[in-house]
Amino acid sequence: MIEFVKKKSRILGLDVGDKSLGIAISDVSCKIARGLEGVKFFKNSIEEKVEYVKKVASYHKVEKIVVGLPVNLKGGEGYQAEKIHRFVEDLSSKISIPIVFFDERFSSVAAEKLLKEAKVSLNKRKKVRDKLAATIILQNYLDTEKS
Repeated sequence: MIEFVKKKSRILGLDVGDKSLGIAISDVSCKIARGLEGVKFFKNSIEEKVEYVKKVASYHKVEKIVVGLPVNLKGGEGYQAEKIHRFVEDLSSKISIPIVFFDERFSSVAAEKLLKEAKVSLNKRKKVRDKLAATIILQNYLDTEKS
C-alpha cells in the first residue's frame, strides 16, 4: 500500500517598519516560530522591502505570509496600518502566496521587555528587536491557528 504524505511547508512572519523589516519563519509543521533576521533599509522604500520578502519567501518555499498589522487599543487602524496595507498590496501583486494580517498589538513592546529582562544591551536590542517582534507575531498566529 502506498501512503501519501502531505507536503509540509513553512509560514513567514513579518514585522514591517518604515526602514526595517523583522522576519520570522515557522518550522515545517507550522507549530513553532523562530526569528530569521532583522533587516535595516537606508530609505523607506516599499519596493525594496517587497523584493527582499520575495527572495526570502522563494528561498524558504513558504506557503503563507503573516504580516503584523498595528491596531490601536480599540482595534482601529491608524496611519501606520495604512502603510502596512500599501506594502501588502504591492507585495501581493508580485507574488502568488496568500498573505494574511495578524494583530501585532504590543509585539514590539513584548520584544523590548523580553530583551530587557534578558539583560541584553541597548545596542544589541536594537539589532534583534524587529526579528523578535516578527517571531512573536508569527508564534501568536500559529497558536491561534492551532485552537
